Amino acid sequence: MQIVFLSNYFNHHQLYLANELYRLSNEKFIFIETSPMEKERISLGWQITNVPSYVYSYHSLDPHDKKNIDNLIDNADIVILGSAPYNMIKKRLHSKKITFLYWERIYKDSYGAFYKWPYRYFHHFIKYGRYSNLYLLCASAFTAADFAKTHTFVNKAFKWGYFPQAIKYNDVDKLIAKKEKNSLLWVGRLIDWKHPEKALNIAEKLKEEKIPFNLKIIGTGVLQNQIEKEIKRKNLNSSVSLLGSLPPTDVRKFMERSEIFLFTSDRNEGWGAVMNEAMNSACAIVASHSIGSVPFLGIHNDNCLIYQNDDFYDLYEKVHFLLKNNEERKRLGKKAYLTIMNSWNPSIASSRFIEVCKNLLQKQISFETSGPCSKAELLSDNWFQKK
Repeated sequence: MQIVFLSNYFNHHQLYLANELYRLSNEKFIFIETSPMEKERISLGWQITNVPSYVYSYHSLDPHDKKNIDNLIDNADIVILGSAPYNMIKKRLHSKKITFLYWERIYKDSYGAFYKWPYRYFHHFIKYGRYSNLYLLCASAFTAADFAKTHTFVNKAFKWGYFPQAIKYNDVDKLIAKKEKNSLLWVGRLIDWKHPEKALNIAEKLKEEKIPFNLKIIGTGVLQNQIEKEIKRKNLNSSVSLLGSLPPTDVRKFMERSEIFLFTSDRNEGWGAVMNEAMNSACAIVASHSIGSVPFLGIHNDNCLIYQNDDFYDLYEKVHFLLKNNEERKRLGKKAYLTIMNSWNPSIASSRFIEVCKNLLQKQISFETSGPCSKAELLSDNWFQKK
């Protein structure tokens, strides 16, 4: 089958899934990027040096080549629309060709504002609700519920996400044993909704209680100067390191050496691929319940610890518990690693997606029992109760 993936730009979060789709489709897969990558993303190491031959930059094509690509989009067996213009799929939707919307949650801000509701309902239903051939790949555990509020994608939403590289270690127990003792890691852009300040607040309280630890923060952003000042003001220089922006390969090395990964974003974190990467690196993860990837990837007290967003003491208690319980850190880290290797990785996700597409082409919809391509539940923002 011919598969076309449309998105804004090609990066390391899509590379491994795209490679698998290219292989499984017998090289009948293309990726179309519709806009240049932003300078901020390039500075974070998102740009791929050796771009695969199946990637086309639509924004730089001449009119003749654009017309050929448009024809391919219109006639391909399967099209996946990510962060790309909706108009690119309108013709195929009207011709009943199978199409997937690949989307994070649509109400990151809130859907409580009454004055926005009629417009939101009309807008999303007109775009997505009228087409029996349009399906939803949920790149957030909250996506299906958000869309269901506009009566779209009911019983047509699949659990999905982002699938960065899944590294297989010869001996995961050895990897865990080599991790730095009492090490904490925070990774992300230093912006308000990722809440890097929570990592510093944890560090301050651990120091007050004289609990040994070291915290590394990787990332840059508008809050960098503020974070630097807070580290000095709280006298945390000896135990907290601000490492700036690092390439993805270097970030993974720090994950491999870290025992505990702090994931403190709020509901604005659509997915959060660092969750996949930290789990693959066998970190014991403490994550906010509001993050899009957490309900899909995480099981509280099984492969991670989940805290109630905006409850700092809940967050701190879980970090404190892990620092006091070495065996629990190891257990959670290993279970996190196995979750990625046994379910949430590019190889398994792509093979399941191909099977779903084959069934849809035969006019049958099928869901896996769990993991990628299982049925996405209508998950409430209050799904997690403090434990």
